[in-house]
Amino acid sequence: MHRVKRKITQKLNFQARLEQIISGLLAIIMLLIVVHAPLSVFVGSKIAPLALGIKAWKEIAMAIVALLIVLRYGRRLVRDFRRDPLVILCGLYALLHVVLALPAANGAVAAIAGLMIDLRYIAYFVLVYVFTRYQSQFRSRLWRLAAIGAVIVLGFLLLQFVLPVDFLKHLGYSETTIAPYMLVDMNPAFVRYNSTLRGPNPLGAYAIIVVSIATAWWIVNLRKKRGKRQTVLAAFCLVAGLIAAWVSYSRSALAAAIGSAGLALAAGFGGKMPRRAWWILAGILAASAAGLYLVRDTEFFHTVVIHDNLTTGAATTSNDNHARSLADGAALMLQQPFGAGVGTTGSPAAYGSAPNIVENQYLMVAHEVGWLGLGLFMAICGLVLAALRRQRADWRALGLWASGIGLALVGVLLPVWADDTVSLVWWGLAATICSEIYNGGKNGKSNEKTA
Repeated sequence: MHRVKRKITQKLNFQARLEQIISGLLAIIMLLIVVHAPLSVFVGSKIAPLALGIKAWKEIAMAIVALLIVLRYGRRLVRDFRRDPLVILCGLYALLHVVLALPAANGAVAAIAGLMIDLRYIAYFVLVYVFTRYQSQFRSRLWRLAAIGAVIVLGFLLLQFVLPVDFLKHLGYSETTIAPYMLVDMNPAFVRYNSTLRGPNPLGAYAIIVVSIATAWWIVNLRKKRGKRQTVLAAFCLVAGLIAAWVSYSRSALAAAIGSAGLALAAGFGGKMPRRAWWILAGILAASAAGLYLVRDTEFFHTVVIHDNLTTGAATTSNDNHARSLADGAALMLQQPFGAGVGTTGSPAAYGSAPNIVENQYLMVAHEVGWLGLGLFMAICGLVLAALRRQRADWRALGLWASGIGLALVGVLLPVWADDTVSLVWWGLAATICSEIYNGGKNGKSNEKTA
């Protein structure tokens, strides 16, 4: 009898240790991903042989987590998730990528890099989704870490206003790694900041998430008594997030941040929003339109808004590049219904012999894994957004849903999910909400037993 009890105790202790390691690795990914860019650049600049390998630390951590989850929960995974639509669709999407990566159409290194970029946020979503179905307490921990990450990103951004504009060069930033800063249309009067992300466009996309969630928090908690710390954090994230969206000078990100906040406001209040508030919003929109009209002939308007300043701008504007990329990407999608293969576009393509950039998230997916891959991707996004919308009474779900719509729109002009920080933060947090309501393909309470 004592031997049996000892074995049971040892088994339970072993399972508890596995759960601690899993939660620790998932938490490390969420916390460190916001400083992944400066860390990888610094280490790579000091130890050149590690420059490529250090970028894969999060993918290695996810592979370990996947093995530990299988070891911890075993056959229960099949029983609990065999009919789960999200897990099935994500599995099919990953399988299609692996199959189409095998021919290595643009070289083996490009194919591996393509798999990592295309699937890392899907993998993180599934891992968090599965783990939080069994360990519900991990949801709040992940959100706390995301809040810490937001303070780091936004806090460093504010510091950049007083630091030398090229301060990041001391960490190894350069034209061959990540530019320490960028300019709008070559104009030194308009500096585009990175904060701790890989560039101003990812910073703008990250700001969409922060602004939307902070807005949702204010809407849901408007009449509730909350602690001073929470109130200050929400106010800081809202104000600093809007500043981040602005100084990124990403027009799509700024519009999406404002639009997503408005969407959260409309969805949060619904028909209960006072008529006076609607008139105020209409007045703000009208004033913004009038302001743009009044400054239509200024350097600011031509440089920041429409990017056609003939004095400081480049011969080819970003508008021209976007239009050309969209046209080329659409033509290739129609010509290649089965795709050109994983690693044939974006940054992974630079490792091969045929570099190719498609400035559209959906055309990029179609270019690599064809029409079927695009269909699976859209189905996954649709299910996740639908799950978030159903839970919009929860400020977390409301903020993620609104920001998800905004990021989906930004994806028309940029491969928004290719950035690791933006994609892992949003999909990781979304997994915590989805795991609460999906249970074997049915809506309801999740199975959180840990036997």
